[in-house]
Amino acid sequence: MSSRSGNWMVAAGASFLFLGFCVLAAGLGKNADPDQLIAGAGCFSVGALTVAAGIYLKARALQSGPASPASVKEPANKRSRGGCELCATEAPVIQCKVHQLHLCGSCLAQHYDFRSCAYVPSTRAGDKKPGKGMAAKARA
Repeated sequence: MSSRSGNWMVAAGASFLFLGFCVLAAGLGKNADPDQLIAGAGCFSVGALTVAAGIYLKARALQSGPASPASVKEPANKRSRGGCELCATEAPVIQCKVHQLHLCGSCLAQHYDFRSCAYVPSTRAGDKKPGKGMAAKARA
């Protein structure tokens, strides 16, 4: 949804607010008519609701827009042993069996696809001794 639909709704709501205010003012005159008061109050409230919905849609459009390049996590080229294979900053909590990736909680939110991926808890511990490699163990 684009921000333009929010602009249109705010403008339509402002028109309804103005119309409701005018009808309310006409109903409060010398010859007060309760039907005009009800119609004016209803038109005013629909206008206020439409303005609020337009502002909400504009906020959602801004929220779902493209993120700035500085805030987007890019996978690290150098994979560290024992850490998350995408960001290499946190300890992995889950492994994607399809892609053979150990992922931390933050990267899992970006990678998650229940249709194609199968996940199991990660058996890999985080880096406890940076700079020292782990020896490969042969299993028979």
